[in-house]
Amino acid sequence: MNLERQHVSRTISTIKLNELIVDSIKDIKGKGITKIDLTELEDAPADFFIVCEGDSSVQIKALSDHIQKRVKQEAALVPNHVEGERSARWILVDFFSTVVHIFFPETRGFYELEDLWSDAEITYYENP
Repeated sequence: MNLERQHVSRTISTIKLNELIVDSIKDIKGKGITKIDLTELEDAPADFFIVCEGDSSVQIKALSDHIQKRVKQEAALVPNHVEGERSARWILVDFFSTVVHIFFPETRGFYELEDLWSDAEITYYENP
């Protein structure tokens, strides 16, 4: 575990962070919520990926904003990096140990993160 991930662990557990992120996605009616546990894989870029999708660029942006707002308010944590907000077809929100991928449905289908990391443990959540 690198230093950045250790820092996150001290402010909020990764399990609690993941629960907060999933709950935040459900608040804004995000769909296809999936958690990919990468902790057992060598050279993984994070401990977890949380993947979801929105029906429009407006919803995708709203999902990203809401996740960041709730995590900041409830866990005093801001993302290390956010990418893709301008086009809002794939927004990545990096919380060190957990990276959130918010996709437009066609973009998610193209990148197939769940297939790419199919050797990881995957948890699927029902749509709200």
